[in-house]
Amino acid sequence: MKIHPEGKTYIILSGFLFLITLVLYLTLGGIGGIILLLAATILFALVINFFRNPARPVAPDSRIILSPADGKVVTIEKVWEPEYYDDERWQISIFMSPLNVHVNRFPISGTITHYTYHQGKYLVAWHPKSSTENERNTIVIENHQGQSILLRQIAGAVARRIVCRLKPGMQVQQGDELGFIKFGSRVDVYLPLDAVILVQPNQLVKGNVDVLARWEG
Repeated sequence: MKIHPEGKTYIILSGFLFLITLVLYLTLGGIGGIILLLAATILFALVINFFRNPARPVAPDSRIILSPADGKVVTIEKVWEPEYYDDERWQISIFMSPLNVHVNRFPISGTITHYTYHQGKYLVAWHPKSSTENERNTIVIENHQGQSILLRQIAGAVARRIVCRLKPGMQVQQGDELGFIKFGSRVDVYLPLDAVILVQPNQLVKGNVDVLARWEG
C-alpha cells in the first residue's frame, strides 16, 4: 500500500511514540503499560490508514465527471456560484471523514483556468456556510470542448491544512492527483445545469471510481 508523502512526518512521530510505549511496556509491564501500548498502536494504525494512497488508474473519458474524493455525498442542489461563474450551478458536496482516503483527484482532463486560495474560518465541514467562509481553494478546470467545472477544497474544524500546488495554465489529466486535505473535510464540485447528475444524497463515493455526472449530449 502506498503512503502519501504528506504523511511522512506524522508516521515517523506516531511510530516513534509506539516504540517508546513498547519499550516501557516490556520494561515495566502492568495494566497501565498495556493501555498505553494499545493506545499508541491504534494511533499508529490510524495515521497510516489516513495517509494511504491507493492506486486507482483510470482510462480518461471526456464524457464523464469522476468523483474527486472519497466520502459521502452530503449535498446535491442548485445554487448561485458567486466567485467565478456568477450564475446558477449544480453543487455536489462530498464530506470526507478521518477514515476516508484524503487524496483528491482531477474529475476531468483540461486546463486550470482559475486558482485562488482563501483564508477563512474552520467551521465543521458540513456547515452550509463552510463553502464560503472556511479556509478553501477554488479551482476551475476547462476541458478541450470548452466545458468547465469548479472544485472547492474546504478545510473544516479538524482539517487545518489544504495541500494543493496548482497554477493557472497547467494541463491536468483526469484521475491524477489534485491535492490533499489533512484530517477530514470536504470537496464541493460545481457543474453546469445541463450536466446529468448520476449520484444520490448520502451515497458513498470513491475518487477515480464513481462517476458524479456526465456531460449532456
